[in-house]
Amino acid sequence: MANTHVVTNKNVGIKIAVIGVGGWGKNHVRVLHNMGVLEAVCDLSADRAKEIAKKYDTKFYSSIKDLFSNERGLNACLVCTPTKSHLSVVREAIQNGCHVFVEKPLSFSSIECEEMTDLSKRAKVILTCGYVERFNPAVQDLKKIIQKQTYGDLLMIEFHRENRMPLHIKDVGVIYDTSVHDIDTAMFLFGKGAKMVFARAGKKFHLFEDFATIMLGFEDQKVAIIASNWVTPKKVRTFSAVCTEGTVNGDFITQEIRIDHADATIIPRRQQFQEPLVLELQSFIEVIEGKRKQPVVTSEEATNVTKVAEAALLSSETGSPIYLELK
Repeated sequence: MANTHVVTNKNVGIKIAVIGVGGWGKNHVRVLHNMGVLEAVCDLSADRAKEIAKKYDTKFYSSIKDLFSNERGLNACLVCTPTKSHLSVVREAIQNGCHVFVEKPLSFSSIECEEMTDLSKRAKVILTCGYVERFNPAVQDLKKIIQKQTYGDLLMIEFHRENRMPLHIKDVGVIYDTSVHDIDTAMFLFGKGAKMVFARAGKKFHLFEDFATIMLGFEDQKVAIIASNWVTPKKVRTFSAVCTEGTVNGDFITQEIRIDHADATIIPRRQQFQEPLVLELQSFIEVIEGKRKQPVVTSEEATNVTKVAEAALLSSETGSPIYLELK
Protein backbone atom coordinates (compact mmCIF):
# COMPACT_ATOMS: atom_id res chain seq x y z
CA MET A 1 0.00 0.00 0.00
CA ALA A 2 1.36 3.41 -0.95
CA ASN A 3 1.48 6.41 1.38
CA THR A 4 -1.01 9.15 0.70
CA HIS A 5 0.50 12.59 0.11
CA VAL A 6 -0.84 16.10 0.33
CA VAL A 7 -0.81 18.06 -2.92
CA THR A 8 2.09 20.50 -3.10
CA ASN A 9 1.21 24.18 -2.55
CA LYS A 10 -2.16 23.31 -1.06
CA ASN A 11 -1.63 25.71 1.85
CA VAL A 12 -0.31 28.73 -0.02
CA GLY A 13 0.52 31.63 2.31
CA ILE A 14 1.50 29.56 5.36
CA LYS A 15 5.22 29.62 6.15
CA ILE A 16 6.72 27.13 8.59
CA ALA A 17 10.30 26.49 9.72
CA VAL A 18 11.61 23.24 11.19
CA ILE A 19 14.13 23.61 14.00
CA GLY A 20 16.13 20.41 14.41
CA VAL A 21 16.37 18.23 11.31
CA GLY A 22 18.08 15.14 12.67
CA GLY A 23 16.05 12.06 13.62
CA TRP A 24 12.30 12.63 13.31
CA GLY A 25 12.75 16.24 12.16
CA LYS A 26 13.63 15.05 8.66
CA ASN A 27 10.18 13.52 8.32
CA HIS A 28 8.50 16.78 9.28
CA VAL A 29 10.58 18.57 6.63
CA ARG A 30 9.49 16.08 3.97
CA VAL A 31 5.79 16.39 4.79
CA LEU A 32 5.82 20.20 5.04
CA HIS A 33 7.69 20.38 1.73
CA ASN A 34 5.00 18.24 0.09
CA MET A 35 2.37 20.57 1.54
CA GLY A 36 4.10 23.61 0.09
CA VAL A 37 4.54 25.36 3.45
CA LEU A 38 8.22 24.72 4.22
CA GLU A 39 10.06 28.05 4.45
CA ALA A 40 13.36 27.16 6.15
CA VAL A 41 15.22 24.62 8.24
CA CYS A 42 17.53 25.21 11.19
CA ASP A 43 19.98 22.88 12.91
CA LEU A 44 23.06 23.36 15.08
CA SER A 45 24.89 21.21 12.53
CA ALA A 46 25.35 23.55 9.56
CA ASP A 47 26.27 20.59 7.36
CA ARG A 48 23.07 18.73 8.26
CA ALA A 49 20.94 21.83 7.75
CA LYS A 50 22.55 22.50 4.40
CA GLU A 51 22.09 18.89 3.25
CA ILE A 52 18.39 18.84 4.14
CA ALA A 53 17.81 22.30 2.67
CA LYS A 54 19.43 21.27 -0.61
CA LYS A 55 17.28 18.13 -0.81
CA TYR A 56 14.06 20.10 -0.34
CA ASP A 57 15.10 23.35 -2.05
CA THR A 58 14.69 25.61 0.97
CA LYS A 59 16.71 28.02 3.11
CA PHE A 60 18.84 26.87 6.02
CA TYR A 61 20.33 28.27 9.22
CA SER A 62 22.56 26.91 11.97
CA SER A 63 21.45 29.52 14.52
CA ILE A 64 17.94 30.15 15.85
CA LYS A 65 18.73 33.86 16.20
CA ASP A 66 19.74 34.00 12.54
CA LEU A 67 16.55 32.18 11.59
CA PHE A 68 14.31 34.71 13.31
CA SER A 69 16.39 37.70 12.24
CA ASN A 70 16.02 36.77 8.57
CA GLU A 71 12.63 35.03 8.43
CA ARG A 72 10.22 37.73 9.58
CA GLY A 73 7.10 36.26 7.97
CA LEU A 74 7.01 32.87 9.66
CA ASN A 75 3.61 31.66 10.84
CA ALA A 76 4.89 28.70 12.84
CA CYS A 77 7.87 26.63 13.92
CA LEU A 78 8.23 22.92 14.46
CA VAL A 79 10.59 22.16 17.33
CA CYS A 80 12.32 18.81 16.79
CA THR A 81 15.39 19.40 18.96
CA PRO A 82 16.51 17.23 21.92
CA THR A 83 13.91 17.17 24.70
CA LYS A 84 15.97 19.12 27.23
CA SER A 85 16.29 22.06 24.82
CA HIS A 86 12.55 22.40 24.16
CA LEU A 87 11.81 25.19 26.64
CA SER A 88 14.52 27.54 25.40
CA VAL A 89 13.64 26.97 21.73
CA VAL A 90 9.89 27.30 22.32
CA ARG A 91 10.42 30.50 24.30
CA GLU A 92 12.41 31.98 21.40
CA ALA A 93 9.75 30.98 18.87
CA ILE A 94 6.90 32.42 20.94
CA GLN A 95 8.80 35.68 21.51
CA ASN A 96 8.99 35.97 17.72
CA GLY A 97 5.23 35.56 17.37
CA CYS A 98 5.22 32.03 15.99
CA HIS A 99 2.73 29.26 16.61
CA VAL A 100 4.64 26.24 17.88
CA PHE A 101 4.43 22.49 17.31
CA VAL A 102 6.79 20.57 19.61
CA GLU A 103 7.81 17.02 18.83
CA LYS A 104 6.96 14.82 21.83
CA PRO A 105 7.36 15.04 24.71
CA LEU A 106 6.53 18.70 25.31
CA SER A 107 9.24 18.61 27.98
CA PHE A 108 10.80 16.18 30.45
CA SER A 109 9.55 18.53 33.18
CA SER A 110 5.89 19.30 33.87
CA ILE A 111 6.97 22.65 35.36
CA GLU A 112 8.56 23.55 32.03
CA CYS A 113 5.41 22.36 30.22
CA GLU A 114 3.32 24.71 32.34
CA GLU A 115 5.71 27.58 31.66
CA MET A 116 5.42 26.99 27.89
CA THR A 117 1.63 26.89 28.16
CA ASP A 118 1.60 30.16 30.09
CA LEU A 119 3.92 31.81 27.54
CA SER A 120 1.74 30.69 24.62
CA LYS A 121 -1.46 31.92 26.23
CA ARG A 122 -0.02 35.32 27.07
CA ALA A 123 1.29 35.65 23.51
CA LYS A 124 -1.98 34.28 22.09
CA VAL A 125 -0.21 31.71 19.93
CA ILE A 126 -0.95 28.01 19.39
CA LEU A 127 1.13 25.46 21.29
CA THR A 128 0.71 21.78 20.53
CA CYS A 129 2.72 18.57 20.83
CA GLY A 130 3.40 15.74 18.40
CA TYR A 131 1.56 12.75 19.81
CA VAL A 132 1.14 11.34 16.34
CA GLU A 133 -0.62 8.09 17.27
CA ARG A 134 -3.85 10.01 17.90
CA PHE A 135 -3.94 10.41 14.11
CA ASN A 136 -3.28 6.74 13.40
CA PRO A 137 -6.35 5.30 11.62
CA ALA A 138 -6.22 2.21 13.86
CA VAL A 139 -6.51 4.41 16.96
CA GLN A 140 -9.23 6.50 15.34
CA ASP A 141 -11.18 3.31 14.57
CA LEU A 142 -10.88 2.15 18.17
CA LYS A 143 -11.94 5.57 19.48
CA LYS A 144 -15.13 5.42 17.40
CA ILE A 145 -15.87 1.89 18.62
CA ILE A 146 -15.46 3.06 22.23
CA GLN A 147 -17.60 6.18 21.76
CA LYS A 148 -20.42 4.21 20.13
CA GLN A 149 -20.01 1.40 22.70
CA THR A 150 -20.22 -1.04 19.80
CA TYR A 151 -18.74 -3.78 21.98
CA GLY A 152 -19.62 -2.34 25.38
CA ASP A 153 -17.39 -0.39 27.75
CA LEU A 154 -13.61 -0.28 27.44
CA LEU A 155 -12.17 -1.94 30.55
CA MET A 156 -8.48 -2.31 29.86
CA ILE A 157 -5.96 -1.76 27.12
CA GLU A 158 -2.44 -3.11 26.71
CA PHE A 159 0.30 -1.60 24.54
CA HIS A 160 3.57 -3.09 23.29
CA ARG A 161 6.13 -0.75 21.72
CA GLU A 162 9.50 -2.38 21.15
CA ASN A 163 12.61 -2.01 18.99
CA ARG A 164 16.32 -1.22 19.18
CA MET A 165 17.20 2.19 20.59
CA PRO A 166 17.12 5.03 17.99
CA LEU A 167 20.67 6.31 17.55
CA HIS A 168 19.67 9.99 17.69
CA ILE A 169 18.18 9.78 21.22
CA LYS A 170 20.80 10.96 23.72
CA ASP A 171 19.10 12.79 26.59
CA VAL A 172 16.13 10.68 27.74
CA GLY A 173 15.23 7.04 28.27
CA VAL A 174 12.55 4.78 26.83
CA ILE A 175 9.76 6.24 28.97
CA TYR A 176 10.08 9.81 27.69
CA ASP A 177 10.90 8.79 24.13
CA THR A 178 8.63 5.80 23.62
CA SER A 179 6.16 5.08 26.44
CA VAL A 180 4.77 8.62 26.24
CA HIS A 181 3.06 7.74 22.95
CA ASP A 182 0.98 5.08 24.66
CA ILE A 183 0.44 7.13 27.82
CA ASP A 184 -1.17 9.79 25.62
CA THR A 185 -3.12 7.23 23.58
CA ALA A 186 -4.46 5.53 26.73
CA MET A 187 -5.75 8.80 28.18
CA PHE A 188 -7.16 9.79 24.78
CA LEU A 189 -9.07 6.49 24.47
CA PHE A 190 -10.38 6.49 28.04
CA GLY A 191 -11.19 10.20 27.73
CA LYS A 192 -9.78 10.86 31.20
CA GLY A 193 -6.49 11.38 32.96
CA ALA A 194 -4.84 8.56 34.88
CA LYS A 195 -5.42 8.50 38.65
CA MET A 196 -2.62 6.14 39.61
CA VAL A 197 0.76 5.19 38.11
CA PHE A 198 2.85 2.15 39.02
CA ALA A 199 5.99 1.30 37.06
CA ARG A 200 9.09 -0.83 36.96
CA ALA A 201 11.96 0.18 34.68
CA GLY A 202 15.60 -0.71 34.26
CA LYS A 203 18.69 -0.12 32.18
CA LYS A 204 20.88 -2.78 30.67
CA PHE A 205 22.65 -1.32 27.64
CA HIS A 206 22.16 2.45 27.82
CA LEU A 207 22.68 5.47 30.08
CA PHE A 208 18.95 5.86 30.81
CA GLU A 209 16.22 3.23 31.30
CA ASP A 210 15.85 1.02 28.22
CA PHE A 211 12.91 -1.13 29.32
CA ALA A 212 9.78 -0.27 31.29
CA THR A 213 6.33 -1.54 32.17
CA ILE A 214 3.81 1.02 33.35
CA MET A 215 0.36 0.44 34.79
CA LEU A 216 -2.12 3.33 34.69
CA GLY A 217 -5.20 3.20 36.88
CA PHE A 218 -8.30 5.10 35.79
CA GLU A 219 -11.73 5.68 37.30
CA ASP A 220 -14.06 2.69 37.72
CA GLN A 221 -11.17 0.18 38.02
CA LYS A 222 -10.17 0.67 34.36
CA VAL A 223 -6.52 0.09 33.53
CA ALA A 224 -3.83 0.47 30.85
CA ILE A 225 -0.62 -1.57 30.68
CA ILE A 226 2.25 -0.05 28.70
CA ALA A 227 5.29 -2.22 27.90
CA SER A 228 8.19 -0.53 26.11
CA ASN A 229 11.80 -1.47 25.46
CA TRP A 230 14.87 -0.66 23.40
CA VAL A 231 16.08 -4.26 23.52
CA THR A 232 13.83 -6.27 21.17
CA PRO A 233 15.46 -6.60 17.72
CA LYS A 234 12.12 -6.68 15.88
CA LYS A 235 9.99 -3.53 15.72
CA VAL A 236 6.64 -4.03 17.50
CA ARG A 237 3.82 -1.48 17.78
CA THR A 238 0.58 -3.13 18.94
CA PHE A 239 -2.40 -2.67 21.23
CA SER A 240 -5.12 -4.92 22.65
CA ALA A 241 -8.32 -3.37 24.02
CA VAL A 242 -10.68 -5.43 26.19
CA CYS A 243 -14.31 -4.29 26.16
CA THR A 244 -17.25 -5.83 27.99
CA GLU A 245 -18.58 -7.43 24.77
CA GLY A 246 -15.41 -8.09 22.77
CA THR A 247 -11.75 -7.30 22.15
CA VAL A 248 -10.05 -5.09 19.60
CA ASN A 249 -6.45 -5.85 18.63
CA GLY A 250 -4.52 -3.40 16.48
CA ASP A 251 -1.18 -2.72 14.85
CA PHE A 252 0.09 0.86 14.70
CA ILE A 253 2.39 0.02 11.78
CA THR A 254 -0.03 -1.78 9.44
CA GLN A 255 -3.00 0.26 10.75
CA GLU A 256 -5.07 -2.94 10.82
CA ILE A 257 -7.48 -3.92 13.59
CA ARG A 258 -9.11 -7.26 14.44
CA ILE A 259 -12.33 -7.48 16.42
CA ASP A 260 -13.24 -10.63 18.34
CA HIS A 261 -16.65 -10.98 19.93
CA ALA A 262 -19.04 -13.79 20.85
CA ASP A 263 -20.34 -14.38 17.32
CA ALA A 264 -17.43 -13.74 14.99
CA THR A 265 -14.01 -12.34 14.22
CA ILE A 266 -14.06 -9.19 12.08
CA ILE A 267 -11.08 -7.72 10.22
CA PRO A 268 -12.23 -4.45 8.62
CA ARG A 269 -10.63 -3.66 5.28
CA ARG A 270 -8.84 -0.33 5.04
CA GLN A 271 -9.20 1.33 1.66
CA GLN A 272 -6.02 3.36 1.79
CA PHE A 273 -2.96 3.69 4.01
CA GLN A 274 -2.76 7.14 5.60
CA GLU A 275 0.47 8.51 7.04
CA PRO A 276 -0.36 9.76 10.55
CA LEU A 277 2.30 12.49 10.36
CA VAL A 278 0.59 13.96 7.28
CA LEU A 279 -2.77 13.98 9.09
CA GLU A 280 -1.16 15.51 12.17
CA LEU A 281 0.50 18.39 10.32
CA GLN A 282 -2.61 19.01 8.21
CA SER A 283 -4.53 19.41 11.47
CA PHE A 284 -1.93 21.84 12.86
CA ILE A 285 -2.14 23.99 9.74
CA GLU A 286 -5.95 24.00 9.94
CA VAL A 287 -5.70 25.45 13.45
CA ILE A 288 -3.33 28.17 12.18
CA GLU A 289 -5.80 28.96 9.39
CA GLY A 290 -8.70 29.13 11.85
CA LYS A 291 -10.46 26.08 10.43
CA ARG A 292 -10.17 24.33 13.82
CA LYS A 293 -10.79 25.98 17.19
CA GLN A 294 -7.91 24.24 18.97
CA PRO A 295 -5.23 21.64 18.27
CA VAL A 296 -6.09 17.96 18.62
CA VAL A 297 -3.41 17.72 21.34
CA THR A 298 -3.60 20.70 23.69
CA SER A 299 -0.55 21.79 25.67
CA GLU A 300 -2.46 20.90 28.86
CA GLU A 301 -2.92 17.33 27.62
CA ALA A 302 0.76 17.13 26.67
CA THR A 303 1.61 18.41 30.16
CA ASN A 304 -0.47 15.60 31.68
CA VAL A 305 1.51 13.04 29.67
CA THR A 306 4.74 14.45 31.09
CA LYS A 307 3.25 14.33 34.62
CA VAL A 308 2.50 10.63 34.13
CA ALA A 309 6.01 9.99 32.78
CA GLU A 310 7.48 11.78 35.80
CA ALA A 311 5.31 9.64 38.07
CA ALA A 312 6.39 6.46 36.28
CA LEU A 313 10.07 7.22 36.87
CA LEU A 314 9.38 8.10 40.51
CA SER A 315 7.34 4.93 40.99
CA SER A 316 10.12 2.82 39.49
CA GLU A 317 12.68 4.43 41.82
CA THR A 318 10.57 4.08 44.99
CA GLY A 319 8.69 0.86 44.25
CA SER A 320 5.41 2.58 45.18
CA PRO A 321 2.33 3.64 43.24
CA ILE A 322 1.99 7.38 42.59
CA TYR A 323 -1.44 9.01 42.81
CA LEU A 324 -2.29 11.94 40.55
CA GLU A 325 -4.94 14.61 40.20
CA LEU A 326 -4.65 15.69 36.57
CA LYS A 327 -6.49 18.77 35.34
